Amino acid sequence: MPDEPELSALRVLITGGSSGLGLAMASALAAAGASVVLTSRSSDRARETARSLPGATGLDLDVRDEDSVHRVVDAAWARLGGIDLLVNNAGIGMRTVNPRFLSEPQGFWAVPPEGFRAVVDTNLTGYFLVAREVTPRMLAAGHGRIVNISMNHSTMNRAGFVPYGPSRAGAEALSRIMAADLRGTGVTVNMLLPGGATRTGMVPPAGPGGPAESGSATQGGTGLSLLDPVIMGPPIVWLASAEAEGVHDERLVATKFPDWLRRRAATSGQQGR
Repeated sequence: MPDEPELSALRVLITGGSSGLGLAMASALAAAGASVVLTSRSSDRARETARSLPGATGLDLDVRDEDSVHRVVDAAWARLGGIDLLVNNAGIGMRTVNPRFLSEPQGFWAVPPEGFRAVVDTNLTGYFLVAREVTPRMLAAGHGRIVNISMNHSTMNRAGFVPYGPSRAGAEALSRIMAADLRGTGVTVNMLLPGGATRTGMVPPAGPGGPAESGSATQGGTGLSLLDPVIMGPPIVWLASAEAEGVHDERLVATKFPDWLRRRAATSGQQGR
């Protein structure tokens, strides 16, 4: 791995940044010197989280609501003087429609329509609405980077994972189309995913006593091994750095990021000969 990039000039908006993967990425970007605006549906939680990070600002945002998205993007743009990097991360999981989805999966026909809509509106429509608001501003500025957080393909296709699986599959298709639409414009789009289930609020706690204590722990008899969310730090910082200039339409897996980076360096070296 290369030395940690220095991102003091970088301006970042990250949705769902008060916990889980979002907090891990916001923390890594702030530690590297970036100016970060993070969002949460709770204004108190957003502000409290931001106070724990150097130079960060917390704003309340409902990614499902166009007016909320417009207001927050306006506020973030004004606060930062622009947005160089958008991290689309806000999402909700299977627990909202089936709290026992790992131990007692249910068929898609048992999912309440309002639960289906809530997950899709957050995980897919939310990505669209925020990117739709930010992209014209980036195009006018002549540059910008968008990173959409994704999940393993196995999660998208797993039995009992309606509506979470379809919402993430849709967001991945959206990312590919966004990248195609923006090719050659100076605004890049990439995807980033952990590479496995992570220790976040989306996964039920291990057993009756509470959450797993390490990335190697398993969840309550399911055999599901969990990753620490901090695994997202190095790849998101790299994607924000000068080294990632021109990187476009890539799907980076955090667990495989060091190997991906080595292969990229080797390929670049061969091309330079």
